[in-house]
Amino acid sequence: MLHVKQLQDVVNSYFANYHIPEQPELLYKPIAYSLSMGGKRIRPVLCLMACEMFSDSYLPAMDAAAGIEIFHNFTLLHDDIMDKADLRRGKPTVHKLWNKNIALLSGDAMSIIAYRHIAATKNQTAECLEVFSNTALQICEGQQIDMDFENNDNVSISQYLEMIQKKTAVLIACSLKLGALVGGAGNREADLLYDAGINYGLAFQLQDDYLDVYGKKDVFGKNIGGDITANKKTYLLIEALNSADFVNVALLKKILRNKSISSSEKIEQVTAIYNRLKIDVLCRNKISEYFTLGLQRLEEININDQQKNRMIGFVESIAGRKF
Repeated sequence: MLHVKQLQDVVNSYFANYHIPEQPELLYKPIAYSLSMGGKRIRPVLCLMACEMFSDSYLPAMDAAAGIEIFHNFTLLHDDIMDKADLRRGKPTVHKLWNKNIALLSGDAMSIIAYRHIAATKNQTAECLEVFSNTALQICEGQQIDMDFENNDNVSISQYLEMIQKKTAVLIACSLKLGALVGGAGNREADLLYDAGINYGLAFQLQDDYLDVYGKKDVFGKNIGGDITANKKTYLLIEALNSADFVNVALLKKILRNKSISSSEKIEQVTAIYNRLKIDVLCRNKISEYFTLGLQRLEEININDQQKNRMIGFVESIAGRKF
């Protein structure tokens, strides 16, 4: 059983040596760029860890882990287009470095490459493809719901949580379930890991919402306050609109509708309202709640404590990202 750092090295080495065709250059070069941007490789590492819970080796899960990571980066590439984002992991996004059409087509190719990896898994291939396909479709549903929110001023917390479950959490859950399946887990264990992944995924997305306002650019890798300037429906904004008194709701809506306000001023004013309402505290509490639920599901799995503690330690390291 490898340590988490060793599994991260395995994944990073895999993608450092990953073969990508050279031609057509404008199709494949953005893919190489996207995969070289790194990140914590959370999803493939979780996949390999889940495999090792039920197998002597992580190797049966390498194709599943690769497919998940490539698909994740494909979704980020398209998300950046839709969100008009300039930075991803501290570097220019693909559509900014090239253009939108190139980014779209390269993303399409990445999704196909991802499916080829899932189809190459040697154990439980049909079930892995079914889980992955359901996950991919839910991510599309979540993205559409997110876009629908742009024209909806009455989004509830429950609606928002449903959206981020589909858009973000299901891929974390899929990573764990695929790793478990190819590692030889039974249905009960695979489903418990899936449930744990849903809760961890919700926590990770809420953490991103929080860090977009309260994080540091050099740590977070994206411009701070981007969700605020884009009037993006996040947990913080929805909680503020639903819990504030009439005066603060009116003030918040006035700021959001003000098209002449500068980005820095808008971020400052909205953040001040969040602080008055203690939205930051509410969000951190919600993050802790979902991490705890994920831990509870993990504890139900019949494996040795060493395996559980390794998974818990990795998740806690992610939960400990600087606020």
